[in-house]
Amino acid sequence: MPITANDTSRKSWLEVPENSDFPIQNIPFGVFLTKENVVTVGTRIGDYAIDLGALQQLNYFEGIELTDDMFMQDTLNDFISDGKKTWRLVRNRIAEIFDATNPQLRDSTKHRDIVIFKIEDVEMQLPVLIGDYTDFYSSKEHATNVGKMFRDPENALLPNWLHIPVGYHGRSSTIVPSGIPVHRPMGQTLPAGHETPVFGASRLVDFELETAFITTDVNVMGENIPTYEAEDYIFGMVLLNDWSARDIQKWEYVPLGPFLAKNFATSISPWIVTMDALEPFRTKGPKQDPSPLPYLQTKGKKAFDIHLEVSIKPEDQEETIVSKSNFKYLYWSMSQQLAHHTSNGCRVNSGDMMGSGTISGPTPDSFGSMLELTWGGKNPLKMKDGTDRKFIEDNDTVIIRGFCENTEVRIGFGEVSSQLLPPFIKQ
Repeated sequence: MPITANDTSRKSWLEVPENSDFPIQNIPFGVFLTKENVVTVGTRIGDYAIDLGALQQLNYFEGIELTDDMFMQDTLNDFISDGKKTWRLVRNRIAEIFDATNPQLRDSTKHRDIVIFKIEDVEMQLPVLIGDYTDFYSSKEHATNVGKMFRDPENALLPNWLHIPVGYHGRSSTIVPSGIPVHRPMGQTLPAGHETPVFGASRLVDFELETAFITTDVNVMGENIPTYEAEDYIFGMVLLNDWSARDIQKWEYVPLGPFLAKNFATSISPWIVTMDALEPFRTKGPKQDPSPLPYLQTKGKKAFDIHLEVSIKPEDQEETIVSKSNFKYLYWSMSQQLAHHTSNGCRVNSGDMMGSGTISGPTPDSFGSMLELTWGGKNPLKMKDGTDRKFIEDNDTVIIRGFCENTEVRIGFGEVSSQLLPPFIKQ
């Protein structure tokens, strides 16, 4: 089935600002709350949020097999469960409805008033009910940098890293959408010079520049999925900030790896950009040497050219860009991650989320965490207001943005923006 929604010559009758992340060729999916306190599944074109539940009730999806309440829910899980054919049919239909030459909705003031909202008049929600969350560790540059700091610089990569997409299971209970502030975590640390740990607020809170993909129902328990099928089960992608407490992490990560230092907060962008929308931006990832085992081998372009950047905004001050990276730097692809995840028969469900791991590039300005950018705090970053940052301070806001761009179209994710608040102390 052709992806007609990607037609770069198409224009919308809705106004789309120049360099918008959300032209009519994007058509992401999300969930929002209207001023009337109605929660609905929607999409976005330009600076307008579109109520897909209202469109369905008004019969604009006639001819597409959808359950009656498909878009009148508070998550995208059921829609995602319907699979790739339905996603493509719906996205193609939305492109047709908002095509500049289609008068059906354009010329119906009554319908437009029900369907279309200004983006500032809606409140974005978590787009899916995330049952399980896995975070990978798939940037060779990031793993090498962390290995140099935390372990032996001469043996920065552990022996398994070049053979296996390393990952760990996180917590879905503390995943929040952009705009929701997070609190500095409390935890155990071992301060320099101490022989016994102390309990208190983390002093080294960090961001991690990541993306994540959202799955449909992938397999039954015991079934493994080959790399060449894996993308059929990936609905789309979001930006992800995997907040980290480096001092807690350093004390607790041996022998089992990430735990409380990582699961206190994970922030994601609210609009899921579909794999169909990202199709024009395929590219090759890094050469893998040694060659992966047969079940992890892939053919063709499995990476995507997604420009990423991170800014830190001190309270009431101008933001400072601290990192510029790219998704294509990741050593392990999403296909390999999902194939490996199911290789032991682990079941993966609709709405599960898989984090990429920190995305660091080859140059110091492309590192994806403060741990790397300041090299453990030894080289502070200068903010535009004149202050320094070794790690994230209370009331700082971390903003991650991402987009793809070629000569014909720009497809973006918007942003994930979250403020770090002081520890939550129960009175």
